[in-house]
Amino acid sequence: MKRLFLPSLIVLILIISCNSKDKRPLLGDTPYQQKLNASFKDATSSPLKKIDIKVFKGLDFFPVDSNFIVTAKLTKIENAPIFKMATTTDRTPLYKEYGVLDFTINNKALQLTVYQSQEDLEDEQYKDYLFIPFTDETSGNESYGGGRYMDVMLTDIKNDQTIQLNFNNTYNPYCAYNEKFSCPITPRKNHLDIEIKAGIKDFKKH
Repeated sequence: MKRLFLPSLIVLILIISCNSKDKRPLLGDTPYQQKLNASFKDATSSPLKKIDIKVFKGLDFFPVDSNFIVTAKLTKIENAPIFKMATTTDRTPLYKEYGVLDFTINNKALQLTVYQSQEDLEDEQYKDYLFIPFTDETSGNESYGGGRYMDVMLTDIKNDQTIQLNFNNTYNPYCAYNEKFSCPITPRKNHLDIEIKAGIKDFKKH
């Protein structure tokens, strides 16, 4: 009986050891980065192709920089028309311009238009989301050429119509990882004439 028990114990230890190796903590310097990495590693939610999931260890980010956490002044656009947003496919989702954000980074005055998805308004989970696509002087070099995205919440807008923008918490369109996805194309007006060296970097596919 003891002879049978010992080999079984060894096998159990090896199984536990292997499982612990599979559960190594994901890379990420902030909770946002760790959460994003976790969703990309999960095959049920990841936009990655199968070949990229197999070797995935973590997304690349610029170093976290507090200079790219800024307070923006929101000027709401009243009675903005609903329009069809151009995408990387024939899909044309409905959006409207919600407002204009004015802010400063490194003593440079900048402006972005923030959009509201009309489809999200019908979804209880996403009805308070606002969408900010942008390009900058790193686009096509260190960051994805099609630009990056950032989300803010209606509930984050202060009484004085200001809102915090954290460029460390940006993400790429799914098209940066897999061409099968349909992604909104960043409007030209949302180009920032500055290097935003914060947030997500470009992804190198296998």
